[in-house]
Amino acid sequence: MRRPGRTRHRLASQRLVFSPRSAPARAVRPVAAFRQRHHGESGISEGFGAPEVWHEPVGRDNVKYLTEPPGDSYVHPVTVHEVADRIEQLPKRFLENLEVVQFSRMTRKRALFPCYGMQWGTAVYLYPIEASLVEIYVGPPRPEQLIEARMFGGKWEQDGRRWRLVWTEKAIRDFYLNNVLIHEIGHTVDDRNTRFVDRERYANWFAVEYGYRASRGRRSGKG
Repeated sequence: MRRPGRTRHRLASQRLVFSPRSAPARAVRPVAAFRQRHHGESGISEGFGAPEVWHEPVGRDNVKYLTEPPGDSYVHPVTVHEVADRIEQLPKRFLENLEVVQFSRMTRKRALFPCYGMQWGTAVYLYPIEASLVEIYVGPPRPEQLIEARMFGGKWEQDGRRWRLVWTEKAIRDFYLNNVLIHEIGHTVDDRNTRFVDRERYANWFAVEYGYRASRGRRSGKG
């Protein structure tokens, strides 16, 4: 787990299956990728063990919320109330396979390979972000990362050879509620695609359609 005064760096252009986000720039291992989402059923890559505690589906009618402390120098950018309210706005048909939302802690291991969020079975896991709301990278962002940040108010800044992704409290809240959360719920809805690439493409579309567009008033109504 990162301690105050230490800075972790990440290579924005690299993308791994298990969705790591940060690693020390001076580490012997390859620098990890831009923080992304992790789809638990896509298979677990080498170096990434069981991603979370498994929540056995029990067919509950209401979503169960579990909260762990975020960890030293990290914060949960959204609250249980905000997440519950956002989920309530989704069409009911999209919640049939969602039983648990867990706010997970940042551990020492996860600090090396952190995610914004993850879906595993009927559970969605949301991960904390740096308390400074500043993410530091050792390479430039990909075009899609620039677009995504701009959509939700994040700002990429170059500082010599480093790049920073800077959020405000409002922007990171918007990003988690209308992108990360909805993306992971999209995985629980997708019962047709089996390949990781296809499932990610569907979840990305779902997040834009029912997260970004819906939150901007371009889609309304429950079904």
